[in-house]
This record gives sequence, C-alpha cells and structure tokens, in this order.
Amino acid sequence: MDEKQYQEAIDYLYSFIDFSLTKNLRYSEEKFDLSRMIALMDLIENPQNDFDVIHVAGTKGKGSTCAMIASILIAQGYRVGLYTSPHMIDFTERIQIDNLQINHADFVELIGDLRDDIERVRNISTFEITTALAFKYFSNKNVDIAIVEVGMGGRLDATNIVDPLLTVITSISLDHTNILGDTIPKIAYEKAGIIKKGIPVVLGRQTQEAKNVIIDVAKRNESPIMDVFNQYHWEQKAYSLDSQQFKIIQLNQRIQSLTIFDMNLLGDHQLDNATTAYAVIDHLREHYEISENSVKKGFQNTRWPGRFEIICKEPLIIVDGAHNPDSFEKLSQTIEKFLNGVNITLIFGASEDKDIGEMIRYISPYVDSIIFTKSDHPRAMTEKEIKERLGMMVPKPFIFCGIDELIDETIRNEKGTYIASGSIFIAGAVKEILQSKKLMGQ
Repeated sequence: MDEKQYQEAIDYLYSFIDFSLTKNLRYSEEKFDLSRMIALMDLIENPQNDFDVIHVAGTKGKGSTCAMIASILIAQGYRVGLYTSPHMIDFTERIQIDNLQINHADFVELIGDLRDDIERVRNISTFEITTALAFKYFSNKNVDIAIVEVGMGGRLDATNIVDPLLTVITSISLDHTNILGDTIPKIAYEKAGIIKKGIPVVLGRQTQEAKNVIIDVAKRNESPIMDVFNQYHWEQKAYSLDSQQFKIIQLNQRIQSLTIFDMNLLGDHQLDNATTAYAVIDHLREHYEISENSVKKGFQNTRWPGRFEIICKEPLIIVDGAHNPDSFEKLSQTIEKFLNGVNITLIFGASEDKDIGEMIRYISPYVDSIIFTKSDHPRAMTEKEIKERLGMMVPKPFIFCGIDELIDETIRNEKGTYIASGSIFIAGAVKEILQSKKLMGQ
C-alpha cells in the first residue's frame, strides 16, 4: 500500500474536532456527549456488542493494566483486542489484536468503509471516530474479548457505550482538572461513570476519598465491588534494570500459590498494576479458562512502551510517560530504587494544562540536572510558559533545547543517564529520534 494513502487517512481523521489538540480546553456537556457516539454506532450496527469487553478507567496505570490483562489472555490462546490512547509514535498503536497493531492498509480500508456513516454524524470528534474504528475492526476480526481503555474521565468518554463483562478502575489522582474537576472526589465521580447496573467492579489502589465515591456509585448501581488490596497483595522477590520478580498473595487463601512472576515493567506501581490485573483475571475465570502458567507467561510477555523504558544503554536513555504530580512521585520512587546514586539528567517537557511546579518538586531531589524541551504537540508548553509556571523554582542554569539537538548531543557524549519525561509525546519524540538513528537498544 502507498504510505501516502495512510497519511491521507490520518489527515482525514484529524480534520474532525480533536479535543486532545485544543489548547486551554474547558469542560462542557456539549463537547463531551455520548449522543454522537451512539448515533455513529447505530449507523455501523453496534459492533461493540459482538465481543466481550473489559472496560478500564483510572488516572494512572490503566494502560499498563490493560496491557497485562491482554497479554495473559493472549497467552491462554484467546483472540484479544486492545484499544488504548494516546499513541507514542504511530497512530495505529491504539488498535491492536494479539499484540499486533492494525496495519496501515487495514486502517485505510476501515476508514474508507465507514466514511459515509462518519460524515452523517454532525460534530463527531477524532476520538469518537477512532473508537468506532477500533470496535468495527475487533468485530470484523472476530476477537473473543477486547480490553478497552477509557480515553479521559469515563462518564462521558466515547468508550462508555460498551456493555462490559467487567469494569476496572485503577489509581485516581489529580489530572485534567480543567475538564474532570479540581478535587479527587469530582474526578472519581467521572471515572466511576463507567460503572453499569449489576456489572462487577474491580477497584485498584485508591485514596480513601476516591474509594468512598466509587463505592457509593457501585452501590447505587447494585454492582458488586472487589477492592483488590483488601484481598491481594504483592511481594517483590528480586529486581534489576532488566526485570522484577514478584509473588501475588491472596489474603483469604490458606494455601498460597508458589508461582513467582517475572515482568520487565519496573517500579512498585507496576506491581500494583499487576496485582489489579491478576484480580481481573481471577474474576474472569468465572467465564474463561485461564491457567496459572498463562498468567506467568502473560506477565513475562507484557510490553508497554514509555513506562520507564530503556531505549539505549550507551548512554543510558530511559523514556517515561509520567505526566502529572502523582506519576512523577512514582517515577521518583522508581529512580531511587533502580538508579540510586547514578548521575541523572532529566529531559523534561509537558502539556500546557499540567502542574509542572509539583512535578519538578517531586523529581528534583533525584536528578542532577534538568534540560527543558518541547514536543511538536499543539498543547506543548513553551519555554516562556515553563519559566512563568515555575517562577522561583526555575533551576540555575535554566537550559531549553530542541529535542533533535539535545539527542544528538547526548549520543555524542556516550556517558551519563538521561530520563525523558513529562509527557508521552516527549517520550515518543525521543524514542522516534533514536529509532531513526538506529540506536535503539544499543
């Protein structure tokens, strides 16, 4: 297929309303409304009803948790769809079956097939169209089950038209406060909007104020709730920059499994995500046959780019999609555990709606210098905005540098440790540059 056709398809998709590219976006019911999505899905015969769905919301950890659940089900031999956002490099990363992203030819064909129906729905958005494409693709390819990550929030998210087998809510913290609300209870209420009447809820690690809101919504919907960390906990056995080994212990079991799992996603927060994924799999065993060996193989095979991902060893370059204060706190903890005593340069850039003061406050004690940069994303913060936001916290010397120039300089040095973070787009840009220079994994 001519790659020009693929680029034309992407341009067509972005010709619609894309709230993710809108600077200073503010919440309104007119913008975030399920009526457009319902209308489109009716036109294309509701493909989301053709397979089982696990629906996953949360502020942090939902993508990693989705990837783990999908990997375990794939290891058992099921045909598994995975829908996530955003992408790091290629748009088609968002839509996968059995760990293979939709190829460009299928993507172009799918948009062509749905184009007339898409254009019949007034004010449809890019994310709504993408969600419809994913569901249609999964239906066409006869997946057994799809793991569907909420884009933002939950209650009014385009994915919230599914009738799931199970809903999952991972850790909730402050993010997208201009859209979802400026307190944990407000954000928790939006996330809990994915809870459906009578459908079980698996609840990952939460603050008490978030938990109270979610439990209240679940009770009103008569939805049984599994509070994961009241029933399971993890025990780390070993760790290195290559992987970490752990056990998951069920607190109500007199006889404990002896299985030690191995996973290349690093950090204690990933062990929280793994425990949540394990609880989901345990619940799914009421509907699907899933062996403990498949769980072990699934964890071992899980790949989720941009999560403390080592992309170059000489010099050591790590990319991480942390993009809010809570995730920067977890990144700091991971640095302390895995890179204690190492001289680290942080490559930092963020979107204009982020609390970069808190992010820098968390990370500063764990890095030796910071280089500020900017991705090509329309909502990326400029040098001027960074200085204004940081105020007295601006480090001396303050260095702002383009990503291409920065990576060239880093490669020439061939020493030190660099962590690129603050935005999935910063992580993706660094990774893409290194790929283009054929330096990945060196």
